[in-house]
Amino acid sequence: MAENERPYLSIKPRAALPSPFRRARGTLFGKVTRVNELIGRVFHFEKTIFPASSELFGKLSTEGQEPKALMISCADSRIVPEQIMQAQPGDLFVCRNAGNIVPPYSTQNGGVTSTVEYAVAALGVRDIIVCGHSDCGAMKALSNPVGLEAMPNVAAWLKHGAAAEHIVSSCHSDLDGKERVRAISLENIIAQIAHLRTHPSVAAAIARGEMTLHGWFVDIHAGQVLGLDGDTGQFVPLREDSALPVALAAKTRFATEYAEAAE
Repeated sequence: MAENERPYLSIKPRAALPSPFRRARGTLFGKVTRVNELIGRVFHFEKTIFPASSELFGKLSTEGQEPKALMISCADSRIVPEQIMQAQPGDLFVCRNAGNIVPPYSTQNGGVTSTVEYAVAALGVRDIIVCGHSDCGAMKALSNPVGLEAMPNVAAWLKHGAAAEHIVSSCHSDLDGKERVRAISLENIIAQIAHLRTHPSVAAAIARGEMTLHGWFVDIHAGQVLGLDGDTGQFVPLREDSALPVALAAKTRFATEYAEAAE
């Protein structure tokens, strides 16, 4: 690591509470509450956003949700799946975590596993997007794990992305710095799609030809979204005038019939 390069996950001292705090227009159990500016925006939702979409919310509350896709994205505050997709309430089922990780399926329950299963088996989602991004702190930690010893849970979680780091270290050892992190981020999307295919609900939907998998990479500096082309293994820009690249297209699989014919 260069002398002037800061560890990617260095522990920062706890900052003092942001000032100024503004007084919320409301009370909680008879006491005036104080909230920071971000949390205080809830009142704008209540007074402006919800009334403007009350018909939509009313329909969703009575008829339930039918999301068109599941997006598994990073928890990074700069990545907002609904904004990227221009989605309205009810359009998009979302699962966010550090590094857009999808652990391989196991009998041990987890939030990502449960979300995937519910989205596919209960909601009937037929498109799943694994979405990474540039300047990802989790991928920086995979590239250079300095500081992870203070965060054992993060370190354990990021082991699900170990294949991405190993591929880049083994096949692209000449890369360093931002180029290395970007390469790990792209390989991590591919690795997590592979993990996703181990989940029974997803595997069955793929076999029935009912599931399309997407791998996206959001360049937050350029405002560009790249999509994984499963046929070429390359990430290409999404273009409105071109066919959308997909990691795995929906196609019925006939492995059983082939096996029977071979007997």
